[in-house]
Amino acid sequence: MNLKALHEKRAELVQKMNDLVAAADTENRAMNEEETKAFDQAEAEVKALDETIAREERARTLNMNNMAKQPDSAEERAAMEERAFADYVLGTVKEQRAGEQNLSMGNNGAIIPVTIANRIVKAVKEHCPILKGCTMYTVKGTLKVPVWGKAGTHDIAVGYQNEFSAITADAGKFTSVDLGGYLAGALTLIGRSVENNAAFSVVDFVVNQMAEEIALFLEKELLHGTSGKVEGALSTSTTLTAASATAITADELIELQSKIPQAYQTNACWTMNPATFVAIKKLKDTNGRYLLQDDLTGAFPYRLLGKPVYLSDNMPAIAASAKSVLYGDYTGLSCNMRENMQIQILREKYADLHATGVISWFEFDAKVTDHQKLAVLTMKSA
Repeated sequence: MNLKALHEKRAELVQKMNDLVAAADTENRAMNEEETKAFDQAEAEVKALDETIAREERARTLNMNNMAKQPDSAEERAAMEERAFADYVLGTVKEQRAGEQNLSMGNNGAIIPVTIANRIVKAVKEHCPILKGCTMYTVKGTLKVPVWGKAGTHDIAVGYQNEFSAITADAGKFTSVDLGGYLAGALTLIGRSVENNAAFSVVDFVVNQMAEEIALFLEKELLHGTSGKVEGALSTSTTLTAASATAITADELIELQSKIPQAYQTNACWTMNPATFVAIKKLKDTNGRYLLQDDLTGAFPYRLLGKPVYLSDNMPAIAASAKSVLYGDYTGLSCNMRENMQIQILREKYADLHATGVISWFEFDAKVTDHQKLAVLTMKSA
């Protein structure tokens, strides 16, 4: 029984008690045995209702406090958010109350579960070494990254000086690289039959599928870029042209590696297509030893000239004019991944496919901000 009904019942009983007293007063007599019994019974019911109403009000107060109370730890908040997101994807949530579900609504009506978005970004980094290694920013609007460079023949001069002789003042210059944001999206479908499987983890599926699709897209863009939009690592101005359009020599790899200053060699690595890796794997030094060395402790079991090798299908294979080998420190590439990745659920659109769509929107930009850290081997033109 709700509070309104309880109060109405109490009012009826109080009115009944007043009527019994008024009837006796009108006749200038005391209440008889039947009236007294009815009065006492009504009074007892009023007292019981008062206690019930008080308990109901206390319970409601506690519920409101619990609803307003935030989880004590990040783990609890993450668990609440994941449960709410899974319920939303499966369509089991009837009311969308952001405070209770730890979700927020974007201007376009998209659900933005922060924990899920962060898990996707983290998984993307695990899939894509270049994203994990590049200099990452999360800035809304346009980010200006300062770049130091010489101003023509001018630079900061350091040398021996004579007392009482003026030092010639000179300076280089700062330029900037602008990182904005270009909209990109990824869409994955969840079959309704799979959704109904109790062993199916909605959150894990969304995270893994989204991460896989976004990682492949980002790796391609961070390597190649797209004209007028993102600038990839292969656009570095530090280049070496191979003597052949169809083969790479050991000397060229050594020369390419030497183009990166010693200060940036610590975290440098190689990136190449699997077919290029096979060709380089066959290279030997003058003593007949393979250049690629076994490295059972690394993520990939080979090192080339002392540095780890990463393989990517997005790297061009050996061909005329192809940029076949990238070497250097990924931090020379800067990426601005704007915050608040948005995830939207599309139920009706794919109803004829017996599926639910999950679409993710994000904005990013990337450019080479330190050309000294990245070098590319370009094959000879045909």
